Order: sequence, then C-alpha cells, then structure tokens
Amino acid sequence: MTLIRSISGIRGTIGGAPGEGLTPLDIVRYTAAFGTLMKRNTTGERLRMVLGRDARLSGGMVRDLVCGTLCGLGYDVIDLGLATTPTVELAVPGEKAAGGIILTASHNPAQWNALKLLNAKGEFISAAEGAEVLRMGEADNYTFAEVEQLGSVRAVEGWTRKHIDMLLALDLVDVAAIRKARFKVVVDAVNSVGGVVVPELLKALGVEEVIAIHCTPDGRFPHNPEPLPEHLQDLCSTVVKHGAHLGIAVDPDVDRLALVCEDGSLFGEEYTLVACADHVLAARPGDTVSNLSSTRALNDVAERHGRKRHASAVGEVNVVELMRTVNAPIGGEGNGGVILSELHYGRDALAGIALFLTLLAKRGGSCSALRRSYPDYFISKNKIQLAPGMDVQAIVDGMQQRYAQQPHSTVDGLRIEFGNEWVHLRRSNTEPIIRIYAESATPTAADALAKRIMAELGEMAGVKS
Repeated sequence: MTLIRSISGIRGTIGGAPGEGLTPLDIVRYTAAFGTLMKRNTTGERLRMVLGRDARLSGGMVRDLVCGTLCGLGYDVIDLGLATTPTVELAVPGEKAAGGIILTASHNPAQWNALKLLNAKGEFISAAEGAEVLRMGEADNYTFAEVEQLGSVRAVEGWTRKHIDMLLALDLVDVAAIRKARFKVVVDAVNSVGGVVVPELLKALGVEEVIAIHCTPDGRFPHNPEPLPEHLQDLCSTVVKHGAHLGIAVDPDVDRLALVCEDGSLFGEEYTLVACADHVLAARPGDTVSNLSSTRALNDVAERHGRKRHASAVGEVNVVELMRTVNAPIGGEGNGGVILSELHYGRDALAGIALFLTLLAKRGGSCSALRRSYPDYFISKNKIQLAPGMDVQAIVDGMQQRYAQQPHSTVDGLRIEFGNEWVHLRRSNTEPIIRIYAESATPTAADALAKRIMAELGEMAGVKS
C-alpha cells in the first residue's frame, strides 16, 4: 500500500491501513482540510465546490466520501460526474466556485486514486497552499458545519459540451480545414472518461471517421494507462490496419496527449507540445514555456518564429507561473501536456487535439511528414541510487562547480548545456536518488552523455553508477 502526501495533492493505492494507503479516513481528512482552507479565501453565504472524476473503479466510492465531507463543511457540491481534468478546471470559475477537486490518479494504474486540488481560478493550488492542506490534515484542524448549514449535492451536466464549444470558438481551430481533410482517426482512451469525450470532440471538429479502441469508460484499464511507447502497441497496429491518418492516446483524466502517425510510428510525447506551439506561435505574439526537462526542439521551433523558449522548474504550477510572467500564449510539459493560456491555465489534451488537427489539415501531407519537419532529439532518462544519509545536494553542487564554465541553470536542480546537448540533474525530495535526463541528436549519444555524467556523479559520491 502507498499513500503520497505532497503539495500537489494526495494520491495513493486504495485500501490498507490509514496513513499507509488511500483509505476512507485519509480521503475525509484531506478533503476536510482543503475545504477548510478554501473557506478562508471565500466570501458569501453559500460555498460551492466543483467535483469531477475519471472512470477508475474506486471513483464512485471516493466521490461519495468527498461529497459527504464537503456537505459536512457547508459546501454545495456541483458534481460533474465523469469529467476530464481540464473540463473541471474550466467549470470551477464558470460555476463561481470556491475551488474544485478532481478524483484521478492521472497516469497511475487502476489501484490508485487521488485528490487533485484546484483554487477558485480552476488552477492547481500553490505550493504554500498545498503545504497548509497537509499541515491541517495531519493535525485534524477543521470544524464541520451545524445541521442548518449543511451543504447539498447537485449533479450538473453539459460542461463537456461547453468545453468543446470553447475550443470550436477559437480562431486557432479551423473546423472547415479539418472537415475538408476527411481525417480517419483511431482513439485509445484506456477505458476512462476520454472514451466518451475525445470521440465527441473529434465529431464536432469534423473528423470523418473515428475508430474507438479501449473507449468504454468502465475503469478497467486494458494496459498501463501512462501513454508511453511500450503501452501503445494496440493503437499503433490499429492505425496501420485501418489506414488511419492518425492515432490519439490520452491518459485517464485527459490532460496528456500522445500521437501515432499513419505508418504506426510514434509522433513522440515531447513533440506534441512542439507541434502545437508551432501552430500557435505563427498566429499569436509572445514566447513559449516548458520545463527544464523538455526537448530542445521547442527552442528550435520558437526560434523559427523569432521567439524564445523559457524554461521553468518541473511541475505544471511552475510552468503556469512562468507563462503568466512572460505572457506566453502556449506552454506545457514534454509529457504531452499542452497549456493554451487564452482557454485556461491547465494541461488540456482536448485543446492539443484541436490545435494539432488544425495544423495537420492546413499543412497538408501526412502526420509522419509533419514529424520529419521538426529536428530530431532523443532524451535518455536515468537515475543513480546513493547511500542513505548521503548529502545529495552537495554532490549536485559539486557537479555545478565542475561545469561552472558551461552554460547552466539552477532553477530546478542543475541543467548543463553542451551545445545542442543538455543534461538535467534533479534530486529526489524523498529518497537518496539523483535523476539524470540527457538529450542529444541520437539515442546512442543521449545514453552516452547520461552514462558519462552518471559515472562522474558516482565518482563524487564514491559509488558505482
């Protein structure tokens, strides 16, 4: 059993002892803490909280506990039922709510669930607010309402359609061009909420034929739900079998987007944002933002448009903060997360789909040809395990001194530039581990760079890499 309490939310495996898994007691405790914190930021007699969930098996049970707890605090709960994470993010300000809770463990397997916590803007709460939720929950520092002030639960439909209509209203989305292209698209939604929402979006965009696999929203994931290459073989083979123009994979809460080309090759999660940024930067002023572990290809595309890519610390909250600072029209993360600021400040696979299909339709040609129009980079992901009690930060600092003459950033760990290559070192906050990400023009070169840095880290730490 696992329970991970962090400033970005509460997640864990269902069952087990309180404090060791995501049990009913843990769900109530942290829901009550979050609801109490949001009360401090809210004025008015009646409090509202928006709730949505993915289709995983534990969703109904967790939903009942969260609804009861919020009603006990005096909130009127606006229950969207099955809803994507970006849809809930849009619904919170749309319903003038004090905040929102999304019940999803995102890309984690079926035994996991989580509470994703949103502020009144429909954005993830800050690090300081997350820390306060943890403190309050662990101290049981909350008070429930008296009987006359108890809240209610109201099921609300229609936000998925509102989300789609917002996308259709964007001049960045060209339905006529998409319809003219007569696309045939295969969708793998890992039997979660995307199985309903993504086909509905595609039909609204004018896609001629949608072939759905793993789109029954019953929460029985047919494969690991993280949209990585090794988990998308069904999608790749189905695209080729049906002669489709494109394959689309989303994670259970539809904030990550992976694409498959017509020949069954992977477009690459890192390149989802690259392509969408290419389209948006051609039509909007401003730069783009991604985190330090994202591909250099985004730098290259930004430069083509006379713009700049700004690098934030890893984490959606950090990307959003920097996007606001530099007034970026688009940003995101290399895991297939696209953030279109004029729509909302959250990763949105539906926005990514609409932007990508518009770009593909307007460029003409195949998906694989579009991918070839971008420079090739490959990221090698590794980690080095250190002895318990070792001063991990001192080792990272030592690497910074060793490469002091190279361009580098300490915004989040240590990222060192080597021409068109880079390496990013990030220490774990919970384990004596240093994660090493390296990018180069070939997989072999990326692995070689990572191994070299790992050997140097091991030398400094007195361990073998």
